[in-house]
Amino acid sequence: MSTSSASAAAIVFEPEFLAGLTTIFEEKIVFNQLLGLKVTSIAPQQVVARIDMRPELVGHYAYNRIHGGVISAGLDAMGGLAVMAAIGAKHMSEPPEQRLHRFAKLGTIDLRIDYLRPGIGSHFELRAEVLRLGSRVATTRMEFFGPDGQLMSAGAAAYIVS
Repeated sequence: MSTSSASAAAIVFEPEFLAGLTTIFEEKIVFNQLLGLKVTSIAPQQVVARIDMRPELVGHYAYNRIHGGVISAGLDAMGGLAVMAAIGAKHMSEPPEQRLHRFAKLGTIDLRIDYLRPGIGSHFELRAEVLRLGSRVATTRMEFFGPDGQLMSAGAAAYIVS
């Protein structure tokens, strides 16, 4: 395990930070509500969320497949959440409220999604991790899984952080 991985694994977020980050992600970013994104886990090294399939998310009526735009938007949102968690871990000496204000300038600057399998299922799990957190740009890797745990889509993105 690398030194940075070991230090990230040792960090435990305060309940106030986790609650604040979840509120920002699920409630204040209204589009995430539309997608139905629900956070299931936030850690410095990985974030996880879930989307339950609903009729509003269907992209192909004959097969009840989730729309590719939902996959793309969900993975983009997860990459952003992973960056937020990594920034929160990097600035642990600050109080939770101060760290939560660091996300105002966060934005996607590049996004790539590979659709590997049709998005058919009752629910989906989305995971993301930060590959590199620089002073101006962060890079992430994201994954979209079906209810059976099979990888359906994968993504990579870059985010402006300053």
